[in-house]
Amino acid sequence: MQGSDPRVSPVRREAVREYLASSLWAMPTAAVVVALIVGAWLSSVLVDPASPLAVLLFEGTADDARSLLVSIASTMVTVIALVLGLTVVALQLASTQFSPRLLRNFLRDIPNQLTLSVFVATFAYSTAGLYTVGIASGQRVETYPRLAVSGALLLLFVSMVMLVYFVHHLAHSIQIDQVMKGVEKATLRVLEHSFVEGDPHVRLPTPPDGAIALSAARSGYVQAIHVGALVAALEARNLSALIVPIVGRHVVAGTPLAWVWDTDGGDRPSLAPRPLADLRRVILQAVRVGYERTLEQDVAFGIRQLADIASKALSPAVNDPYTANQAVDHLASILAALTVRQHGPRAVRDRQGVVRLHVPARDFEYLLELALGQVRRYGANEPRVVRALLRVCRDVGGFGDEAHRAVVRRYVETLLDDVQRMVPQTADREPLLAEGAAVLAVLA
Repeated sequence: MQGSDPRVSPVRREAVREYLASSLWAMPTAAVVVALIVGAWLSSVLVDPASPLAVLLFEGTADDARSLLVSIASTMVTVIALVLGLTVVALQLASTQFSPRLLRNFLRDIPNQLTLSVFVATFAYSTAGLYTVGIASGQRVETYPRLAVSGALLLLFVSMVMLVYFVHHLAHSIQIDQVMKGVEKATLRVLEHSFVEGDPHVRLPTPPDGAIALSAARSGYVQAIHVGALVAALEARNLSALIVPIVGRHVVAGTPLAWVWDTDGGDRPSLAPRPLADLRRVILQAVRVGYERTLEQDVAFGIRQLADIASKALSPAVNDPYTANQAVDHLASILAALTVRQHGPRAVRDRQGVVRLHVPARDFEYLLELALGQVRRYGANEPRVVRALLRVCRDVGGFGDEAHRAVVRRYVETLLDDVQRMVPQTADREPLLAEGAAVLAVLA
């Protein structure tokens, strides 16, 4: 039964891990808990006045210690407000200047989360110390945990160092070169660790008339597809299935996530209510749907981010062809990595070698059009952009097989048609056509 299948739990853990990685509250919350635990432990540690560590401890009175903790807590409130304000400015800049789909990258940025965590932890540590320093059983006392107060001073200095580092990191993270390099590295990481090659020769079957639809329970984007538990469930029931959406596609609640039918043919599968409910639970866990697209398995999402930057740079409001060229250069690295892999749907077999599941996927032509199609349409009248596109096509054409080169050739031919129509000056147009003909010769 699916309820006892141990292979489902890693899928759930992956969903939780992906959510926490993009949450700005998770690490600061954990930092507050750790700060309170450490503060409680240090408050119980008594340092002997004769110890060599005694010279490093805070030497003021209990009132001095309380005043210090109050000052640190109030300072941290101001610093946290400053950090959050700078973060919001960075998010607004990334959204309006580059692409709204880049906001997730800033939220996942570990230095940002770590800096905020240190500040929040310092505030919580200092504020919690006010309950133990100078007061015991509601009465004022002169003894207090000097080691714990010294820890607050140490956290204050660490916070100041982190503030300087945060400003440095933020200034670099909003630079367009850094933004695009980050997207490229994240997309290539997906290709290395999560990408599953397809088979361009596989043809997706048409569900028979008696197939059962397993519907989506919620609307959103397909973030990941894990086929292990689903194939095992299909094998146990002698069923075959076709997953409908591809990773990154939006689905509407109530529409089919998959079609299921008898492997041996025949009419509608004879499933009792309980096995059918278990099968629905398996498909909902195998095809994870969330409110946003992620880079877990979605290479096209990383490509879309870079294509958005290039498209916005070519808009009349911005008119920045050089930024578009830079985005095209980063897309070239991704396309080169895609070209050496096979794309298309998958036919997944069970342990007996029987095809149980068909999984759709994007082909190379779609990915190339996604990466360079909008840049071609918006920038075909700018010679520098055209040269950048031709350079990318020449470089990418050196990888992969003849099928990949044929896709690149068709793109170059379309690009040259646009140049012929959209570049009015002969002095600009003819060199581009000649360079394009040379690229076609290389691809041939």
